[in-house]
Amino acid sequence: MTEKVVIIGGGAAGPKVAAKLRREKSDIQIDLYTQENIISYSACGLPYFIENIIQHSETLIIRTPEDFRKQGINIHLNQQCSGINTKEETVSLLDLISGNKYEVKYDILVIATGAVPIIPNIVNINLKNIFTLRTIEDGIKIKEKMLTSQKVVLLGGGYISIELMEAFVHNNLQVTLLERDKQILKMFDEDFAQRITDYIIGRNPGQVSILTDEEVIAFQGNENNEVKKVITRSGKEIETDFVVLGTGVRPNTDFILDSDIKLGIKNSIKVDKTLKTSKNGIYAVGDCTDNFNLVTNRYTWVPMGSTANKEGRCAAINIAGGECLFEGILNSTITKYFDFTISIIGISYKEAIEFGFKPEYAIVTKRDKAGYMPNSGTMTLKLIADKNTHTILGIQGIGEGDVNKRINTVIPAILSKTKLESFMNLDLPYSPPYSPAIDPVLNAAQIIYQKING
Repeated sequence: MTEKVVIIGGGAAGPKVAAKLRREKSDIQIDLYTQENIISYSACGLPYFIENIIQHSETLIIRTPEDFRKQGINIHLNQQCSGINTKEETVSLLDLISGNKYEVKYDILVIATGAVPIIPNIVNINLKNIFTLRTIEDGIKIKEKMLTSQKVVLLGGGYISIELMEAFVHNNLQVTLLERDKQILKMFDEDFAQRITDYIIGRNPGQVSILTDEEVIAFQGNENNEVKKVITRSGKEIETDFVVLGTGVRPNTDFILDSDIKLGIKNSIKVDKTLKTSKNGIYAVGDCTDNFNLVTNRYTWVPMGSTANKEGRCAAINIAGGECLFEGILNSTITKYFDFTISIIGISYKEAIEFGFKPEYAIVTKRDKAGYMPNSGTMTLKLIADKNTHTILGIQGIGEGDVNKRINTVIPAILSKTKLESFMNLDLPYSPPYSPAIDPVLNAAQIIYQKING
């Protein structure tokens, strides 16, 4: 009898499972159900579509339902999962077009339902022109509104808000970002968050405002129920044409809260290294699952498109009878504001203290190439290491220079627990168009080593 694999979710991880599983096994039935009317697209590219670097939303679609069907993969659009019965091995579904409810039997189930935006409890949150950004449809609506607007308010100071700020500035809008905590980008140490804030404001003085320690308590609308004003707890009233909520996301797991599938951090689904859940025959991948942090050796929840794709591939191999272990993550993140790169790997200095390490750090500001090269750019790195083990715990990098290359150099050192003594003597290639004689990341390691050794 042909084995039937049912996949719930059509963002990044679900289609990855389907495509890889079909390549691994040709004699298996694969059915993918998604509540959206498209599948397999890059949500991470949406800010750049809104900015108009990417002109057409179709460019973000990686594969169409027809592409999958040609491989013998059954795609079911506009179908919402409402529950799972692990004893009967069935999935409850709702057809969003017809309203019909029905059940589907599975032999193997893959949950890939991703994450959903967190909607804060704010007065008049349901006014028109208050958006979230998670789907292509969201991106289209925001872009259309942007093109007829002059002012926008962003709630939340995460990566999405920074990327959208660039898009709105590029399109000549007046932008106000409101963050209820004392800093934007909470994964960074406060000193680096302030450097990033200073750069953003300094690059576009008068056009951009970043207000921290500001909690929004209400929206005011006009006679058409369109948002026109944002009110904060401190009494500020900010006029706007529309609002984008960048207040975070949470695992999309409400439909299994009453099931016997074990949950982890923030109601994410707990999985082992093979991406199996607590129930036989059920896998989970992508933003709906928890993650093992390879620095802290604790479970966390970090939704990332790159992780979703890697987990999807790994789960497919295991379902097909192969062997693939997904060991964990380093919280590797990167974005930009115009030409200014913003990246962090591993844990910050404040997190290192919280998790019981004895951290030391070094901050280095230096050119990414020989200083006399006309196209060199400045960057600032903050390297964190443990005093007891001399191993690297994390790095933060910002600037207009080639930050990404330095960040990528540190990743294998963290994974392999390379000692500072070895890392600072890495034989990195040198030539004036590519780096200074001693690379900035090695300078940082040398400084920490000197601090540790007095």
